[in-house]
Amino acid sequence: MIKWLLTIVAGSALALPAWTQDKAAPAPRERTIYVAAIESKGGVHVDHEPFPTSPIMEGGGYLLKKPDDKGRWEVSTYRWDPGTIVVNQGDRVTLEIIGINGNEHPFTIEGYWLTGIVRRGQITRLTFTADKAGIFKIICRTHSPSMQADLVVLANK
Repeated sequence: MIKWLLTIVAGSALALPAWTQDKAAPAPRERTIYVAAIESKGGVHVDHEPFPTSPIMEGGGYLLKKPDDKGRWEVSTYRWDPGTIVVNQGDRVTLEIIGINGNEHPFTIEGYWLTGIVRRGQITRLTFTADKAGIFKIICRTHSPSMQADLVVLANK
C-alpha cells in the first residue's frame, strides 16, 4: 500500500511543473481594426435645461455653444471610436480610420511615433507591427484632450 501511495505521489510531483508553466505567447496575427473619428453632440432648450455656468475643459476637443436666438444650446466633443484597441505584441496591425465629423484629424500614436491625417469622408490606413508592449495614446493634435484612444499592446511572455 505504501509503495503504491509513493508511486502516486511521485507521479504527481513529476506532473506538477506542467501545471505551473506559462502558456506560450500567442502567434502573431494580422489584425485590422476599424476606427471612426466622430463628434458626439447634444443640445437642449434653456426652458428644459439651463445653460451651464461653469466652463468646460480647455482644449480643441470640446465645444459649448451658447443659446441661440430661440434658446437652444449645444455641447459637443470629438473622439475616436473605439476608445481602446487591444492587440498582442508581434501582431501586424492595420488601423482603418474613417473620418465622420470634423474637417481633419492629424494624429500621433505616442511611443510608436506614427502619424497621419484623417479627413471627413475618407479612410486613412496605417499598418505597423506592434513590437512594443504597453499602453500608447492615439491623440488627435487638433482635438486634444478629448480625442484620445488607448492602443494596448499585451506583452508576450
